[in-house]
Amino acid sequence: MKKYVIHLGILLTVIALITFGCTSTKNVNAISEKEKAAFKQTQGDTITIADKESAYEIIIIEPGFNFWLQSIARSEGYYSQNYLEARNAVWVLAWNQRVQQPQRFNPNLYEMRIDYDSFTDYGYEVNFKLYNYFIYFQRKYNQRLGSFYPRI
Repeated sequence: MKKYVIHLGILLTVIALITFGCTSTKNVNAISEKEKAAFKQTQGDTITIADKESAYEIIIIEPGFNFWLQSIARSEGYYSQNYLEARNAVWVLAWNQRVQQPQRFNPNLYEMRIDYDSFTDYGYEVNFKLYNYFIYFQRKYNQRLGSFYPRI
């Protein structure tokens, strides 16, 4: 009988440790004061994303994005082009699905479809700035376009 009580006590202790260990929260999407200031920029930023070696171009009109890109985002070269392309493919797919569902998702946030073909080489700069726009957008508007958190 005592063995059963001891084993039950150990089992309850292990379950409690696992439960408390798994429930610790980690705020991976914390937004700094500097980033909040970037979000509050009201000047009409217009960013033209173009790769010098290709004919592809994206125009982003979003107040605060240029300031955020220059002051908050990781610098060019931090991520590989393959990494950027993989994330962009996932996020563009989610974005385009939301554009097609204006009754479910805010049509003021998801206004236009993005034509992005994951089999096309858009170059590093286009992928870098598109990736960073998705990070900016998700953090500013508290959206999540994929299964991973939009971290800087």
